[in-house]
Amino acid sequence: MRYLVIGGHTRSIGKTSLVVDLIRAIPEAGWTAVKITQFGHGVCSEHGEPCDCASATHAAVLDEETDRSGRTDSSRFLVAGARRSLWLRTRQGDLAEGMPLLRAALEGAENVILESNAVLGFVRPAMYVVVLDPLLPDFKESTQRFMDRADTYVLRNSLTGTAWAGVSERLVRMKPMFEQRLGEPLPGQLLALIRERLFAAVHPEAT
Repeated sequence: MRYLVIGGHTRSIGKTSLVVDLIRAIPEAGWTAVKITQFGHGVCSEHGEPCDCASATHAAVLDEETDRSGRTDSSRFLVAGARRSLWLRTRQGDLAEGMPLLRAALEGAENVILESNAVLGFVRPAMYVVVLDPLLPDFKESTQRFMDRADTYVLRNSLTGTAWAGVSERLVRMKPMFEQRLGEPLPGQLLALIRERLFAAVHPEAT
């Protein structure tokens, strides 16, 4: 099983859009797409707003998407061409509770694209791609924790200085980076790099 993990340093930066773009651009992967959402105190970590992600009885809930209207992120994955689309919701700090559900659901999958930073604590991906916007100052702790594991960066604006406090621009420049503003086509060199890394070898899950 090969994992391609897509993360980002803040909310509403276009992580889901990148997942959709990659599903469309690499249909031969036969993707199983996974969105992971964490919530706390009735507030979704993805948008920072009140949500209905939480379950009153379970620390983690996993749903398989069947709707193809494109109204939700997991539905957009199906519309883009994913074979399957899963949505895992857990309480903040309780992702470990949801991993057995996810692993069971992924049994038999060949190529999995995961939208999450925190999942890196539980899987070893073939590639970890981080979406960055130098103009947005918020920088998630989970992104900072795993920055050294990033294989490449996708920039939503040019890297001509950043608004980030405590995060070195030099650290970003040490890895391959590709500028793709929202709505623009994927850079060809990024696609080539992902294809090469994804299909070169199978990386087992971390234990």
